[in-house]
Amino acid sequence: MHRYKTVIFDLDGTLLNTLEDLADSVNYVLEKFGYPKRNLDEIKAFVGNGIENLIKRSLPTSAPKNEFERLMPDFKTYYAENCNVKTRPYDGILQVLKKLKSTGYNLALVSNKADFAVKSLSKIYFEDIMALAVGERDGFGRKPAPDTVLFVLSELKTARNEAVYIGDSDIDIITAENVGIDCISVDWGFRSRDFLLRNGAKVIVSEPHELLKLL
Repeated sequence: MHRYKTVIFDLDGTLLNTLEDLADSVNYVLEKFGYPKRNLDEIKAFVGNGIENLIKRSLPTSAPKNEFERLMPDFKTYYAENCNVKTRPYDGILQVLKKLKSTGYNLALVSNKADFAVKSLSKIYFEDIMALAVGERDGFGRKPAPDTVLFVLSELKTARNEAVYIGDSDIDIITAENVGIDCISVDWGFRSRDFLLRNGAKVIVSEPHELLKLL
């Protein structure tokens, strides 16, 4: 790998362990609307494609087709107020980000998480680190569509061969392919190393400090 100008990160499962807050918020609305709760392993398998799909997957198959629409407003409200109760950065990740920034890289976040939550968590943990933080928003296709990453490249005046995307899922691998940029996968998040390899990962790291060696 060569030295890049811009390093773009996924958020959930890559920089922050958000699983428990997501699970608590999902279970809040499931219980409120009379549905059985989900365990952490189930929620881990459901995340990665935005909160709409998270709610869809969490509902039982017996639920009405568009039932997720009824739960979404309550989920958004609850998660907005409780997105940073148990959420924490992965060990060592803040030090790596600060080192990359001090070395001269542009750093950015692109996530399928709702834009309000991405901006809120980025402000809490990465306010002086990230040049941009972009979540799911109207008018932009959700990853693996290239829209949000291309927006970041445009805003940061970065050519595709000057950027790399770092994430923990198959969605991130496909996103990088769709944009036409390099990808580094991490296996400390919501998907295993074997899963990532089966889904086309070419470079995988298991510890944040390994990113410094690659970049």
